[in-house]
Amino acid sequence: MQPGLWASDGIFSEWRHSCRRRGSRMGKGGDIVVGNGKKYAAPLLVLGCVVFGLGSLIVRSVPVGSYAIAFWRLLISVFVFWFLARFFGQKFPKNRKTVRYALTAGVFLAFDLALWHESIHAVGPGISTLLNSLQIFFLSAIGVFFFGERLSGLKKAGLISAVAGVAMIAGAEFGYNGNAVWGFASGLVSGLMLALSMVFVRKTHEIEPVALFPSMMILSLGGAVSLVVPALLMDGGVLYPTTWKDAGLVLVYGVVMQCFAWAMVAYAIPLLSLSLTGLLLLSEPVAALFIDYFGLGKPIEGVQWAGVALTLSAIYLGSLKQQS
Repeated sequence: MQPGLWASDGIFSEWRHSCRRRGSRMGKGGDIVVGNGKKYAAPLLVLGCVVFGLGSLIVRSVPVGSYAIAFWRLLISVFVFWFLARFFGQKFPKNRKTVRYALTAGVFLAFDLALWHESIHAVGPGISTLLNSLQIFFLSAIGVFFFGERLSGLKKAGLISAVAGVAMIAGAEFGYNGNAVWGFASGLVSGLMLALSMVFVRKTHEIEPVALFPSMMILSLGGAVSLVVPALLMDGGVLYPTTWKDAGLVLVYGVVMQCFAWAMVAYAIPLLSLSLTGLLLLSEPVAALFIDYFGLGKPIEGVQWAGVALTLSAIYLGSLKQQS
């Protein structure tokens, strides 16, 4: 999943403006503390994205079901974000509608994660993460059909490029991978789920401004609760880790990938230009592709690499337009 693209919506939008007005990072009470951290912003953003990509290795290696490991990731993050909210003195929202929207955003995020995990198992971390990153075009479609927005020429060109790139990737994959259909379908639908989650994150902030950690705690709680029944039904035999090693990896997945990497991304985004942010956020699918190819030995043909380049270019253009 590519949560960095949330930078243009919801949680980070207000935070970006506050950081640029007053400094670079949060202190006690949720205030912004002036600091000279801008020179570290780009490396931290890339590191955060790479850490997200490394999470796919845990998904592949731990024998826990796709829905179940998404549940554990979100449940663990509930406690981490609760602690961070208390530590920084950030207040929780009191408006019930705000809480309801945040919980709904969490439900969509939960199924984004679960379907992304399904795609990882079917077609590998690289292609699945690339497909998930196409959520920016689902956001555009939601804007056109439900909010009366117009699709610009650049956005249309990006969409056509993305479709062509995915077709180039899929052609070879379908030729030798019997799970390719499900892998591409689940990867694309995970992008739709992420886009819908973003919509409700934005609606949350339209009701009242909410601090970062309380928002993420409520969102994670909604997601974890929504996955209880699907995990029991879909992953009954692989519901939880059975060794201390696997339990430790699941804990790392929840703490490091869902919380620590989020913190690096949240720290870095307000300090960088939008164009540089859009470019650096592509490091997550790139990292996942390299992990897939060099680390897991997945065969990726030349035409697929060309499709990857075309799709990444389309995602970059789409993210720039979205953020402008």
